[in-house]
Parts: sequence; C-alpha cells; structure tokens
Amino acid sequence: MAGVSSVESPQGVAGQAESDRWWTNGVFYQIYPRSFSDGNGDGVGDLGGVRERLGYLELLGIDAIWLSPVMRSPMADHGYDVSDPRDIDPLFGDLATMDALIEEAHARRIKVTMDLVPNHTSDQHEWFVAALAAAPGSPERSRYIFRDGKGENGDEPPNNWPSIFGGPAWTRITEADGTPGQWYLHIFAREQPDLNWENPEVAEDLYTTLRFWLSRGVDGFRIDVAHGMAKPEGLPDHDWDLNELMRNDDDDPRFNNPGVHEIHRGIRKVMNEFPGTMAVGEIWVRDNERFGEYIRPDELHLGFNFRLAEAKFSAEQVRAAVDNSLAAVAAVGGTPTWTLSNHDVEREVTRYGGGALGWARARAMTLVEFALPGAVFVYNGAELGLPNVDDLPEDALQDPVWERSGHTERGRDGCRVPLPWQGTEPPFGFTTAESTWLPMPADWAPLTVEAQLEDVRSMLSLYRTAIELRSQRPEFSGDGLDWYGSPPGCLAFRRRGGLICALNATDGPIPLPPGQLLLASAPLVDGALPSNAAAWLI
Repeated sequence: MAGVSSVESPQGVAGQAESDRWWTNGVFYQIYPRSFSDGNGDGVGDLGGVRERLGYLELLGIDAIWLSPVMRSPMADHGYDVSDPRDIDPLFGDLATMDALIEEAHARRIKVTMDLVPNHTSDQHEWFVAALAAAPGSPERSRYIFRDGKGENGDEPPNNWPSIFGGPAWTRITEADGTPGQWYLHIFAREQPDLNWENPEVAEDLYTTLRFWLSRGVDGFRIDVAHGMAKPEGLPDHDWDLNELMRNDDDDPRFNNPGVHEIHRGIRKVMNEFPGTMAVGEIWVRDNERFGEYIRPDELHLGFNFRLAEAKFSAEQVRAAVDNSLAAVAAVGGTPTWTLSNHDVEREVTRYGGGALGWARARAMTLVEFALPGAVFVYNGAELGLPNVDDLPEDALQDPVWERSGHTERGRDGCRVPLPWQGTEPPFGFTTAESTWLPMPADWAPLTVEAQLEDVRSMLSLYRTAIELRSQRPEFSGDGLDWYGSPPGCLAFRRRGGLICALNATDGPIPLPPGQLLLASAPLVDGALPSNAAAWLI
C-alpha cells in the first residue's frame, strides 16, 4: 500500500528530561474504586481492594493507575462532591491505606494518579456550611456563587441556566432568620455548589491540596471538568439548544470561558515544583484550536480528547477521530490521548453492537488504540470485555441523573457494575459480602479474570499482549503516523518506527498489507484479515 498522508504529533518540552515525561506514551488504568475490588467485605470497592490487586495490574503491564474520587465525600455524586479534599473517605479507607497503596504501587513501578475536583465542593464542605450560616455579601459566601433572585420577592433563579444533571442550576436557600434567601449556583447536582474562582482563597486552597497529595507521593491528577471553573461576567442567560452530560456546545456559557486558562497556569506552577508529575484535564471542547489552548506548555500536560470514544465502528469515523485528535494537539506540541470508555461512557462492547459482534469490534479497536502515538487510558473492566449492564433494576440505580431527570434517564450506572474476579456466580470474588453495591449479572462467569488469564483467546490476553508489545517493540516509536491506501471500509496506518495497523470494518475478509504479522484481534482466514478485526504488522 502506498502512503497517502502524514499526520504529525509533536511532543517534547524544552528543558524537561524525557524520563520525567513518562505520561507521553504511558498506559493509564482507570480504577472506579467502588467497582474494582472490595477489601473489607462491605460490598463496595475500596483502597484495600486496590492494594490486593496490584499484582494483577503489574501482570496487565500498565504504567499508571488513575483513581476516581476517594477523597472524603457524602457521595451524592459518588465522590465528585468533595467535603474534605485532603482526606480519604472512610468508605475507601484512610490516609494510611492511601500511603501504603502509593508505596506498594511504586515498588511495582506503577504510578498513582487521582481525581481532583476544583469546580465545586460538597454542600457539606465546611466552607459551604459557613456560607449558609453567614449573611449575604459576607466573605464566607464570596467563596461560592450566591446571587439574589429575579422577579417579585426574588422568587425566580438569577438566570436560566440548567444543571447538567437536569433541573435548574440554582437552588434557593433559607436564611438564618428563616426567610427565603439568595440562590447558589450548581452546574451539577444541588449538593455540588460551584466555587467562585474569582476569589483568591479558592486558588490558594487548591494549591494546598495539590501540595498535600504530591508530597505524599502522588504522581499526578485527573482534573474533573477542567473546562469549567471560570464563569462569564454577569452570568448571562443563554438560548439552550442542548443540555446533555458531556455533550455541551462550545458556546455554552457554563464552560470554556477564557479565565479558566489562568487557573490552569496556577495549577501548572505548583505541579512544576514536583518534577515528573502530571495533570490531565477532562475537556469537553469540540473546537480543536480552543482544545489545544488547554495543553499549552504552561497549562495541562494532557487533555482528554473523546473523539475516538464517540466514533462509530467505521473506518471513516475512526480515521476522522484519529486525525481530529492529532490535529487538536499539533499546534501546541502536545501529546494526544486515546480512550474507548470511562465511568461516564457506555462500555465499548455494548457501544459497538453488543454480543459477539461488539466483542469482536472492541478487540479490533483495542489494537487501533494501542497502535496510536501518545497516552492510552483503559477503563477498568475494558480488558475483560465487560458489556454495559442496561437492565439494572430501577431500585438499584444510584446515579444522580436518574433522580434529577425525573426517572427519564437511567444515568451511568450500567458502566459502573463491579468487576468479576473469579468463581461461577455473583459476586465473583469481588467481595466476601452476599451482595454488591450494584448487582452483578449472573452470566458473567466466562468474563472473570480467573477464566480469562489462561485463555490465549480472551480479551484479557489480548490486552496483556498488546501492552507488552507496545512497551517493548521499537516499531511503536515515533510521534506521527502515515495513512495508507486501503479498501473501502478499511483503514491502515504506519507508525514512524515501522508498525503497521490495519482495521477491517467491512463484512468480509481483506488481504493484509505487506509485512510480518505481529498480532491480530481475530484468527486470519486463509491469510486474510476477517471482518470486524484489526492486525499489527512489522
């Protein structure tokens, strides 16, 4: 096949040792702590469970773990409502457990990163409790976004902003004297009041939190709602065409305001005090130029680009997602990131069609993802080929989206069901308790870690092999890639180090490009790549 186009992905920061930039080609493994492994037998995953499974993570071959929120929280949004950012919630353990986890992970050469939530706090945070007890205009209220209401007696919200979770983005409080009072802003649930980032106290407190965890050995952070925090002057009304979780438009006034970049510069200055640490931002910004602004050399190290996770299983959409993601970082010399799922996104096996078809396509996309230059993020359970659980009983649903939408949207619980480890029936070794915080399907016995470890045809074996080859083979080097001509419905690209990746998204087998077969997601058919499959060649 002849190369038809090239895409560059420039990486590198002058003056920074390459060994300090481990994240530029790292494989991150996202742990949703509630659902990974339960160490104390209460049916909910915890840090003790993570410690017990570090050997598995080392065997998998990942470079770093990303812990979804484990800070102290009332759990109105499963930890994204933080009441004390410098403590571990008792549901997951304590600071001593976290310290031990960091030490043991480092001994296995696994980095530890954790979620950071700077856009809002819990309504039980001591700051917000003090704000409710204080008077309008007080220093305590200035840490949040309180406003008088509109209309007669201030009975209407200050503007027409909706909450991402449904309903209005404003809640009215009752003042200390019992009278109806001001309103506070919460872009998410009412239990998650937005911080006022124009107040310097807010930034200084975050810097304290950063240094607290970095000093304990944490290697980096995933910054929740990294395109949030800064709010437009005057909080203007907006003509809302779209209000969906992770689907906001670029002109949405709740997000992507210019002031957010100064916030990230402040975060980066603190990170620079701890060489070898990194921050990756959750950035739901569609425009590539504006996306790239977040990963300029003095802001975030990485930014989540979700185009690959959003792409349907077609050669055209996958290629467009790859091109888009590379272009988004090229202008600023940034590192691309790749992910197929996370705790907010439907699992890829289900998204690609479910059953045997979805499983085959997920295997193929795994090879595409790991062949690309940059950082890869794997959501716990993806390596087992877990599907979404879309038939959870309504009384089991816990995502705030379910309640906030008036029971019209089931939310994200289907991709958060606990992982199966061993055995033939629930809870599959996840816990010693009789039940788990979300119920596990009885038909997951073939998907357990135990069942897949010794099966060379399993999804887990494919992940282990792909990660090992990616980390050891020189053919995976080079920042850019070249696209090759390929049959309709297929794609092929070559890494600068020599790796060729081919994807067949058609209904029939296709000839492979010239080269020696390194790995395929499915057995070849008379030397040809079958449908819904991918292959690596050198």
